[in-house]
Amino acid sequence: MKFTFEPFITVEGVPGKEFRKQRISLNDYSGIIFTSRNAIDHFFRICEELRVKMSQETKYFCTSEAIALYLQKYTQYRKRKVFFGDMNNNKELRTLLIKHRDATKFLYICAEVRKDDIPVFMQSNGFSFAEGIMYRTVPNNLKNIKMENYDMLLVFSPTAISAIEHNFPKFKQGNLKLAAYGKTTAEAIFESGMKLHAMAPLPHTPTVISALEQYLGDAK
Repeated sequence: MKFTFEPFITVEGVPGKEFRKQRISLNDYSGIIFTSRNAIDHFFRICEELRVKMSQETKYFCTSEAIALYLQKYTQYRKRKVFFGDMNNNKELRTLLIKHRDATKFLYICAEVRKDDIPVFMQSNGFSFAEGIMYRTVPNNLKNIKMENYDMLLVFSPTAISAIEHNFPKFKQGNLKLAAYGKTTAEAIFESGMKLHAMAPLPHTPTVISALEQYLGDAK
């Protein structure tokens, strides 16, 4: 098998002037939730643009230790103010948030298009929180890519499907096979009218590799 890696999307920051329209005062929140390094980069970028200095008592909640340690790029790392799970998943993050629910007002730093599991969890459990949209994903220029040269396209986000539609308005799937990682990515494929051939994670295909192995095995 031959793989070619192409970035279909890129991340760009929401300008501070645009962020102001969300009417969020950053220092009103004592707990900041990060689920990616992009979220950290753009949170502190917005702080700088708006000339906001976060309180030393601010708590930071992260989905993994790697994300938590990335905070050292911008602020003094103090374990008693930084919380993260050991398994890099939202289940552990929810447990941490529950422990601090009554004493913390949360700000969830997210992209313009994001999964709704964290906001839904917080709404259903009576959290005091808001969503701070600080970055977005936009399509890259894919005009130099010849789709007909490939047998399968593996995509990891709904925005990748948007990138295809943006760059190739007359795109037709034809014999091109599609594989997806994530439920929302698969849904974007279906909504676009294209056919999905392999998907992960599922109980029998927890990883992209296992999904491809199963598809190739069935194809034989």
